[in-house]
Amino acid sequence: MAHAFDSFDLGGLKLANRIVMAPMTRSRAKGRVPGELQAAYYAQRASAGLIVTESTQPSPEGQGFADTPGLHSDEQVAGWRTVTDAVHAAGGVIFAQLTHTGRISHPSLLPDGLLPVGPSAVAADGKVYTAAGAVGFPVPVALDEAGIARVVEGFARAARNAIAAGFDGVEIQGSSGYLIQQFLSSNANLRDDAWGGSIEGRVRFGAEVARAVATAIGGDRVGFRISPDRSYHDIVEENTDELYATLLDELTAAGIGYLHLIESPDRGLTRRLRDRWAGAFILNPHTKPTGPESLALIEDGLADLVAFGTLFLANPDLPARLAAGGPFNEMDRKTAFGGGERGYTDYPALPA
Repeated sequence: MAHAFDSFDLGGLKLANRIVMAPMTRSRAKGRVPGELQAAYYAQRASAGLIVTESTQPSPEGQGFADTPGLHSDEQVAGWRTVTDAVHAAGGVIFAQLTHTGRISHPSLLPDGLLPVGPSAVAADGKVYTAAGAVGFPVPVALDEAGIARVVEGFARAARNAIAAGFDGVEIQGSSGYLIQQFLSSNANLRDDAWGGSIEGRVRFGAEVARAVATAIGGDRVGFRISPDRSYHDIVEENTDELYATLLDELTAAGIGYLHLIESPDRGLTRRLRDRWAGAFILNPHTKPTGPESLALIEDGLADLVAFGTLFLANPDLPARLAAGGPFNEMDRKTAFGGGERGYTDYPALPA
């Protein structure tokens, strides 16, 4: 029987335990470049078996929130090197999450006059936060064949940049209503060409990104995150079981190293996906927040590793606290996004 504090072999990387720090956007990368503040934040949490960073745009047009970092410039690669060096010095393993937000963006958040893009010219229902306040999502520019090729290559180039920046690997963001899941959906993707319509067409974009990234850096250094049956950012999906079975088959063929599932309320769906996926399986359970009780999912065999979000935000030494049964710091939600050290690097660790 596996236990949360057992080591784990992730594609040849030895993880100290099976506790994962889930990706959490914090909007503190001024000028889209991480630095010493981010290095301190992630190094504090290096006792995780695996850290997955905040959403990081693979290209300038992929940004959807203020002050999120990228991996598309030399300055960003150098900034991330500061972070990865600090994490490795503390004994950690860290993957960069590559996120193209697609239609979940706004022109005011993008540089150089760029516009949000999507599979079809369909705006998401909801609001985006800009310097002028909360405004409605705009109608995105529908990607043509050249645009799709550009975005796919952007993911591959960002993956190569991640390795140059010292990351141990990357996680492709295929969840939470962002661009890859927009292609999977039936309300954001109205295409009737080879990139939409049928299940195979809807899956094709995510599969192409996975293949391109795996080719760029090796599949064993690549993860893929999904959130089936979760309606983030106005996403509607149909035939979920068949849709994701097809996607998982494509990810398997691409040689992707791990699957990271944001669980829906349907535990049965989780079990079906777990049974279909032969590689490493990370579970972010359907709990708010994920707590110590979720470690039992590893012993039950439902997951190889369990991802924690909120608890890791407020408890930099979370594995030690989980092992001790607590106590746990409470998160200050007012400091979740933006700002500086307060609510970011000032949460206390347990006394030595």
